[in-house]
Amino acid sequence: MPKTRPLVIVTRKLPDLVETRMRELFEAELNLDDRPMSRDELIEAVKRADVLVPTVTDRIDSGVLDQAGERLKLIANYGNGVDNIDVEAATSRGLTVTNTPGVLTEDTADMTMALILAVPRRLSHGIKVIEEDRWPGWSPTWMLGRRINGKRLGIIGMGRIGQAVARRARGFGMQVHYHNRRRLPESIEDELEATYWESLDQMLARMDVISIHCPHTPATYHLLSARRLKLLRPEAYVVNTARGELIDENALARMIEAGDIAGAGLDVFEHEPSVNPKLVKSDRVVLLPHMGSATLEGRIDMGEKVIVSIKTFVDGHRPPDRVLPSML
Repeated sequence: MPKTRPLVIVTRKLPDLVETRMRELFEAELNLDDRPMSRDELIEAVKRADVLVPTVTDRIDSGVLDQAGERLKLIANYGNGVDNIDVEAATSRGLTVTNTPGVLTEDTADMTMALILAVPRRLSHGIKVIEEDRWPGWSPTWMLGRRINGKRLGIIGMGRIGQAVARRARGFGMQVHYHNRRRLPESIEDELEATYWESLDQMLARMDVISIHCPHTPATYHLLSARRLKLLRPEAYVVNTARGELIDENALARMIEAGDIAGAGLDVFEHEPSVNPKLVKSDRVVLLPHMGSATLEGRIDMGEKVIVSIKTFVDGHRPPDRVLPSML
């Protein structure tokens, strides 16, 4: 890393406070119009930059990394996940990759809980009825949903966000179950009153609500496959605020349309920003445009984490949020 101020290229517009601080500390090249960079522009950026700050919308694959110049030493991802970056390829080229874990936990858990509440109570359908002036008046049997108190919540991925969702769910009287790569310590299970399932298939068949909180990796692609979705009870709901690729979206849409699954709350999609038309048309789903972590406070915290990573790295130290292939 050069002794002079490093050239930091930021691929998307960030909060003003973050961009201002970056300009104070680094030779920061900002994306003022917030237009996503094309692949050619990303390649040009890695050729010139000392540090690249990409986001989830930027695909930093081996083809892009093959074009990187000798100056590029750090990829400081503005985001919690790193499925947009080929971390193994970057590491093999001597590049350091960092992310921004922890700062979005509460925001994402809040949005997850909002979807867990909204889908069984048919909030999206009710809003459409009002907007389209189709409300005939109150009736004791119209727009009936389902209560969540006493229902079983199955959490897939019991990391920071999964545990934060579990705490909220307990406050609403839900019974918490979970599947994770590793079982949690007994003290955490006791605090959350959580039941562990080693078999994901067995858990899926018994839950009222499934909430997904694991990263997207080759091993978790279509974790909820068509086969696994068929294990769900017809009264079950699926909530996803993690990554769209974790669910076979076409299979989910077909099963909701057929009544094989009660509904879904989705903040992420398999082919963003495209959304399956069957999901858009359904009254039994709540769809959000990937806004689970979209709070001003969270975005500023993310930016501060990126700045700390860059500053630490430039000063010759190991950044605190380094990502290695073995961690994925």
